[in-house]
Amino acid sequence: MKENDDFCSYYQEMLEGRYDCVDRIVLNGYFPLGHSGGGFRTWWRYLTGSDETLDQEHLLRMAGRFSRRVHAYAKANAIPLIHCSSGERKHRLAEKHLPQDPNFCGLFLILAAKAPALVWKVDRGKSGVAHLEAQKPWPYVNHYHFHFIDKEWGHLTIKMSSHPPFAVQVMLNAHEWVERQARKETVSLQKEGNCFVGGSFQALDRIADTLCENHIAGRLTEVCERWVYSSCLCFALDVEEQRRSRFHYRFSGYQLEYSRNLLFKRGATLDEVYQGVIERSRRLLDVDKIKTLFGCKKRPHRTSGGVPRAVRLERIVDDSLHDITVLKLHFGRMTLKIYDKGERVLRVEAIVHNAKDLRCGSLVEKVPIMLGKLQRMVIDFLNVLQAAHASFLEEGLLDSLPQPTRLGSRRLAGIDLQKARMRTVSQAVIALAAQPGGFTARELAGKVNQLSGTQAEYTPRRAAYDLSKLRGKNLIQSVPATRRYRVQLPGIRGLAGMLVLREKVIRPVLAGICRPRLGRLPKTLHSLDLHYQNLQSEMLLTLRDLALAA
Repeated sequence: MKENDDFCSYYQEMLEGRYDCVDRIVLNGYFPLGHSGGGFRTWWRYLTGSDETLDQEHLLRMAGRFSRRVHAYAKANAIPLIHCSSGERKHRLAEKHLPQDPNFCGLFLILAAKAPALVWKVDRGKSGVAHLEAQKPWPYVNHYHFHFIDKEWGHLTIKMSSHPPFAVQVMLNAHEWVERQARKETVSLQKEGNCFVGGSFQALDRIADTLCENHIAGRLTEVCERWVYSSCLCFALDVEEQRRSRFHYRFSGYQLEYSRNLLFKRGATLDEVYQGVIERSRRLLDVDKIKTLFGCKKRPHRTSGGVPRAVRLERIVDDSLHDITVLKLHFGRMTLKIYDKGERVLRVEAIVHNAKDLRCGSLVEKVPIMLGKLQRMVIDFLNVLQAAHASFLEEGLLDSLPQPTRLGSRRLAGIDLQKARMRTVSQAVIALAAQPGGFTARELAGKVNQLSGTQAEYTPRRAAYDLSKLRGKNLIQSVPATRRYRVQLPGIRGLAGMLVLREKVIRPVLAGICRPRLGRLPKTLHSLDLHYQNLQSEMLLTLRDLALAA
């Protein structure tokens, strides 16, 4: 049973279903002997019987033979082979060549492009002994992208270097695996891109959950070995050469995506909720830019019979039928993303661009642990988003925050949000709350300097002291066995509530009390401005009764 989050719990009555699923999976395949000079020389002896022919000329011949065999095979079997230029979107090109036959299985397209790869440089000194050194930086050499249709995983791509040790990269999408399993079980579904936007989300969640279990590593290794040796490596080494040279790949996780998808009962409700989340949380989480891909002007309301009303198409970008508003937070080589998909689906993604950053090992056997960490990131992100979006002030918080406190044997000052420094620190803490694994005092100092526009006035030493004050109020906690800190959800709600109260209520209301707007209000007045007008009028009368000048 997957853990629920505060966001889903808060909007439970508005949701029709929910499913979690792995998205894009990228695995690196490498030959262990080929990644060290001594190991490569040993492999060459297995292949040829000695290292007398281990020189630059023979290595280039091997790369040239690989290329000639690929071109000859593509020509003989009428498989398109396209040389791509730099920056060309290869997955878009591959979509145009997808087979129309639903029962097709095998290779249907080969793309060639240049990319950096490990290339060995052989130097024989006066002694005649071959000395191998990796060229640095890695040179750009030809890579071949083999596009397959697999019976279980659908469309997958294997990118392979033409130079020994023939490193490979396998790219596949778990949504296609779930889709094929669901169709076998006759589960109703509606798919848009790599996301299900309709159907039985409970059944889809059950099927996707089976993929995240421990045997996913075996499934991934199986599909990689099914195609890599017989349809890719065979162009460099035939089956007998593979056996003789003991050439065998090991696979490791490189990039992973994990998503939680929420199906709302009405598209209009999704729009209202999501736009409200963006409007209230964008500044608190320090989101610099929000990207919108335009589709329909609005998502359709549903009539009592459940049939959507007609919609007017404004313009379509990225083949989407509805507006897609994307909110992204980048933390190093990890990304948290939330966007609306289809008519009624809100999608939250956690993406790791290099699995080493998860610090749990990168071998394919560690993929279940990686997915568990990504799922935790999604849940924590939704909890932070909900806490920042629906903030509130607990009773007594206004009085208790400025009071001194103790942390262990240390006596610390209170938190006075009337001071600009503490307000900026509070904003920085909320902005870093969504960072996976927490944040350090140095990262807090950098965020404070960024928000305040200074270069180095706020040092990590000051940040450590302010973090102690926040710990004394139980607003944040230290991560055990690390120098990192994590914000408590009540701390996010309290700090966000105080900042919103000061910056969005007290300050604008008091600023306009002595300058009430006269005459008719403009037609385009925002609803919030109308509330400010009413508050200012009533506040002015209150201050006059109290004989207090504003």
